[in-house]
Amino acid sequence: MSSQARKSASTPRRWLWPLIILVAILVLGGWFFGRSKGDDGLGYRTAAVERGEIRTAISATGTLSATATVDVGTQVSGILQSVEVDYNDAVKKDQVIARIDPSTFQARLDQAAASLASARASLNEAQASARNAEADYARKADLAKRQLVSRTDADAALAARDQARARIVSANAQVQQQVANVDSARLDLEKTVIRSPVDGVILQRAVEPGQTVAASLQTPVLFKIAGDLSQMEIVLAIDEADIGQVKDGLPVKFTVDAFPDRNFRGEVKQVRLAATNTSNVITYPVVVKVENNDQTLLPGMTANAEIEISNRQNVLSVANAALRFKPADATDEPTAGAAGQARSGAMISESLVKVADGLKLDATQRAAFDEAVAAMRQRAEAMRSAMAAASANGQASRTFGGPPGGQRPGGGNGNSGDASRRMGERMKQAFAPFRATLTAEQQARWDAELLTLATAKRAPVYKLVDGKPEKVTVRIGSSDGTRTEIMGEGLVEGDLVIIGNARPTATP
Repeated sequence: MSSQARKSASTPRRWLWPLIILVAILVLGGWFFGRSKGDDGLGYRTAAVERGEIRTAISATGTLSATATVDVGTQVSGILQSVEVDYNDAVKKDQVIARIDPSTFQARLDQAAASLASARASLNEAQASARNAEADYARKADLAKRQLVSRTDADAALAARDQARARIVSANAQVQQQVANVDSARLDLEKTVIRSPVDGVILQRAVEPGQTVAASLQTPVLFKIAGDLSQMEIVLAIDEADIGQVKDGLPVKFTVDAFPDRNFRGEVKQVRLAATNTSNVITYPVVVKVENNDQTLLPGMTANAEIEISNRQNVLSVANAALRFKPADATDEPTAGAAGQARSGAMISESLVKVADGLKLDATQRAAFDEAVAAMRQRAEAMRSAMAAASANGQASRTFGGPPGGQRPGGGNGNSGDASRRMGERMKQAFAPFRATLTAEQQARWDAELLTLATAKRAPVYKLVDGKPEKVTVRIGSSDGTRTEIMGEGLVEGDLVIIGNARPTATP
């Protein structure tokens, strides 16, 4: 074959390859577009119902400090003769940590002691004069009775005796004053020896030997001593929106920059009432106590803390987006009162079984609990049966909720707060005999869980069934910001709930 013939035969092959590649791109694009229409090709994005832990916490920062920090100063002025401790030294209560030159104070004590001796000598002299005056008066008084001396001499002797007695009182007062001066001078001398008021560690030393310290209205701080560093505390600033959830005894987890890979734990010790206003932001101080037995944590470290409000183990949860999703064609369908109460009772009874399992009940307590739960389930089943019978007779609206559709006058669904309160009261009454069998610690936990269940809100979730959304009403509990605990029938672990419509794919 000639070269021209070969060239004519290869020409169609050269333009055929680009055509094949273009067709392949279109096929792949169509396949990808079909997949992008939505998860499982159904036009919805879904997420699975999961079982696990839901932990709710409040984040805040604070500074580590000793539970007690004492500023040590001086009550007398003078020159520091010696400083006997340094930074980080451990000290015991009453240990000498510094001395002030005592010579001036010793001289004052000697002077006061001499004045006291002089006052006591004056007292002795006054007492001797008084004895002489008493004797003279006694003699002249006797002679005056016998009219051997004039009455004037007797009166003069009486006045001399009274004056002698007064001098004794004055001399006694002088002695007491000089005793007080001696005690004051001795105290000042003792204060030249500065001692530690507590067991602790020297955090700060602000003086050196030879330095002059002056005691004034504001005592100068010579040393700062931290108490036992095995017990420390953090003061956290908690926003007013979160302070209502913080209670004494809640667990706290925190980290410090010095040990970023280590988690430390503490416990809420006190919620203080003194609010702080910073740029119109109200915060409350919360004190967290921390065990520091290994002395790893140091005063002044910044703590990044989380106060654990709740920690729900082994609970069903859905993505928060599932609680916000609502199909375009969905309509509000309020649930009739009795039916809603029946379903709520079933939801709560299942949740209470999990709560009871965590209380570690003995045989007597378990029997009382099972009896109360059985009674609750019977009431819920009776409500359902009555609702079904009424619906079959077309009397559901009149019997179980007023106007058709369960709507109350004004278009509302009633006061949900009142309904929650009534539900809580019924639950307390139903489980009162069981609660009486619990210990104080078990009762506190039971009451908290009961309150959580009674006040839990109800919300619709749409489950994907055969490619279509199916509404399931659940009670919602704790949330960690990403997932929310759910309680109720109709959802099990692994079910797919709708979290949104499929994202539209941009056309080329």
